[in-house]
Amino acid sequence: MIQTRPTAPIAGQKPGTSGLRKKTRVFMEPGYLENFIQATWNAIGGVAGKTLVLGGDGRFFNDRAAQVILKMAAASGAARVIVGQNALLSTPAASNLIRQRGADGGIILSASHNPGGETEDFGVKYNAANGGPAPESITAKIHAESERLTEYRILDAPDRDLGTLGETRLGEMTVEVVDPVADYLALMKTLFDFDAIRALLASGFRLRFDAMSAITGPYAKAILEDTLGAAPGSVVNATPLPDFGGHHPDPNPVWAKALMDTMFGADAPDFGAASDGDGDRNMIVGRGVYVTPSDSLAVLAANAHLAPGYAGGLKGVARSMPTSGAVDRVAQARGMDCYATPTGWKFFGNLLDAGRASLCGEESAGSGSDHVREKDGLWAVLLWLNILAVRRQSVTEIMTDHWATFGRNYYSRHDYEGIDTDAATALMDSLRARLPDLPGTQAADLRIASAEDFAYTDPVDGSVTEAQGLQITFEGGARLVLRLSGTGTEGATLRVYLERFEDAPDRLALDPQDALAPVIAAAHALGEITPRTGRTEPDVIT
Repeated sequence: MIQTRPTAPIAGQKPGTSGLRKKTRVFMEPGYLENFIQATWNAIGGVAGKTLVLGGDGRFFNDRAAQVILKMAAASGAARVIVGQNALLSTPAASNLIRQRGADGGIILSASHNPGGETEDFGVKYNAANGGPAPESITAKIHAESERLTEYRILDAPDRDLGTLGETRLGEMTVEVVDPVADYLALMKTLFDFDAIRALLASGFRLRFDAMSAITGPYAKAILEDTLGAAPGSVVNATPLPDFGGHHPDPNPVWAKALMDTMFGADAPDFGAASDGDGDRNMIVGRGVYVTPSDSLAVLAANAHLAPGYAGGLKGVARSMPTSGAVDRVAQARGMDCYATPTGWKFFGNLLDAGRASLCGEESAGSGSDHVREKDGLWAVLLWLNILAVRRQSVTEIMTDHWATFGRNYYSRHDYEGIDTDAATALMDSLRARLPDLPGTQAADLRIASAEDFAYTDPVDGSVTEAQGLQITFEGGARLVLRLSGTGTEGATLRVYLERFEDAPDRLALDPQDALAPVIAAAHALGEITPRTGRTEPDVIT
């Protein structure tokens, strides 16, 4: 029986960089999830007769939210919902399913790299028919609908069994439960030389993949261990848990410390990697060497042709504006177009769909290609393994060769987390107001060449996105970017991005924080970080 329940707008249901993220208990409040889903249905012109994909990263409330969404889809006339077994799907796997099955869109239940659990974070986002995150034109409509909502529709029916593969009916709608790994594994086999990777692993090459008790565990075990022959136990923390086992599922040297300790310890494996809560991010580590996401993107761009799926070369590359310019140097050397977009994977969608780019990446540990319309953590790991299998070099040797060829963009991100929102906003507003007067002035020991509030004009559709981060460049080419993150659920996170290029052969192995010391000093002077936030050191350095 379809029920139409009265409701009223709930403040704050504005999707951010990648969907709506709030504390789990907020989503569990009566009507909160229902309001946001109904606003989404309204914003996309309804779901009558449509096919949708549904799944998430298994965090707390994932199972309950999936049942609510199924009943709301049925009540609004959806024809079919394809849902991952036990309501599980990694974000890249969901994107692939949308594309492979010709679905009209999908709902992904995740707060990505944010902690999970009843007292932690939950998230919901809508992906469009191309498999990518909804563009701002749609997220703006979702927010507008949430502000005028008066009712939502839901089917009064028992929960569906999402543990058994196959089709069932929910009202007039078909619920199709699918293996969450199978279609993704089939796609990976078309992109990479599994025989070469299998031979590498059979040669005594050892790897460690930390799934951080999140969604990529089943995918990594099925691909790395069961299909490619990595030794049993190579994938650790492989069972997705509602609270990620207490992990903060963000693959960086701080939160993946256990992996870092292993890779920098005695008898370290040859290759280490980690992925995040929903499987769209990655961290790459060699024996005794951490590869920054910006450097990883550049290495992938320089070597992608070694994998069968990219043997014909890349159409172009794209990076988020705060990401280092390392990939730009590869693009220039190889004669490829290179684009700098705002932060958020949705901004790569038009470039990928138009065939202007086939490899994209962000400094926040995300990289991917035109195989889906999301970043893809395990894909990046497999591409690295394909490169290692062909080149038969260590990660350290590959990085050393890369820097000798293209130079090194020393790069780091300093995060100041959970700071007072008003203080963070005031910091940014103050610096933004001073931008026109900064060129030609001094900041610590550096002289400013240019300063801007980054704006992006999409080369495909001409849309303009403004106020995407304060970008300051210095004479000699060093660069500083400050922006507030849109992925947190409490307070504000100030992200400070620092970059300096070096190509002197005897200066390619410096400690990044030492190499960036002049830029760090300039950032503190320009941003007035300590006086305005009370913080003398960042919470996280990557």
